Amino acid sequence: MINREIIRNKIVQLTYAYYLNGNKNIDAAEKELFFSLSKAYDLYNQLLALIVAVTKEAQRRLEVAQGRAKREGTEEPSQKFVYNRFAIQLQENKALNEFISTQKTDWADTPAPARLFETIESSEIYQDYMASAEDSYDADRELWRKLYKTFIQENPDLDSILEDQSLYWNDDKEIVDTFVLKTIKRFKEQNGAKEELLPEWDSDEEKEFARKLFRSAILNEAEYQHYMNEVSRNWDLSRLAYMDIVIMQIAIAELMTFPNIPVSVTINEYVDIAKLYSTSKSGGYINGMLDAIARNLIKTNRLMKHMEPQKSKEAAPKENVPQGAVPVKMRHRKRIVRKGGDDDKETNE
Repeated sequence: MINREIIRNKIVQLTYAYYLNGNKNIDAAEKELFFSLSKAYDLYNQLLALIVAVTKEAQRRLEVAQGRAKREGTEEPSQKFVYNRFAIQLQENKALNEFISTQKTDWADTPAPARLFETIESSEIYQDYMASAEDSYDADRELWRKLYKTFIQENPDLDSILEDQSLYWNDDKEIVDTFVLKTIKRFKEQNGAKEELLPEWDSDEEKEFARKLFRSAILNEAEYQHYMNEVSRNWDLSRLAYMDIVIMQIAIAELMTFPNIPVSVTINEYVDIAKLYSTSKSGGYINGMLDAIARNLIKTNRLMKHMEPQKSKEAAPKENVPQGAVPVKMRHRKRIVRKGGDDDKETNE
């Protein structure tokens, strides 16, 4: 599950923190990086567990309504939502229950399940589902895909609750949401409680990518900042937002360390990160700087990669660069959504 988009974001955050920390210990910082990455996987499980918690809240309310209907001699309420096949399958999932059993906090201790169920119950999506004559596993699973996209994916109140549960989750949810939706889409009824969730790591290659990129960025700091100075001409890099320096340093580390990742991919990824974590002007400036750095390294045979020739002569970065350091608090930024993306978006290089 942990992909390179998450890894890059975490490395930017942890490298920035590393330089702010007076006691610089790269081994300790690397451990913190992998712990932070593991928390992203915890969030994935926690969001799946929220579907179970909402279903349990609906079950509790149904029991109350059934008791009242018996006492009053009225028609009993529908059980369709409570016995949604996908939700029941998820509730019985062995891997998810193992995760839930290890957690100190429980969704039942928060107002989230009750609030979500009330919102869901009053929605048109819920009303259409309850009124529909279709009775199938696919319809049940599709209901939860729609509910998740509509009421969980963009939910500031839920974001606040998650932030209280773990500070590591501030910048993870928008990426992790796509993996939850992927999981819902891939569930199959015949797999029952043994349905596999996404693994924490797709391969050891991704772990090695994280380790090598983080160490390369820090251990080669002087060399990479020299590359920046080579193309910045008379500009004083100290005038840049400090986060911009960190982002470019990590981008150069990726350019130099991973020969199979195209230059354009690396530049685009870190321009997007700059738009998330730095100033409003940083994306454009970093794009120009990284392009110039990569071309200079290729020209001087220090980088063995290919770049398309420039279509026209590009102007050097202008002096209207961002001033001052970026605040330590880096959260609640609007993520850049790339064209052509969907629930199954993954980063592959």
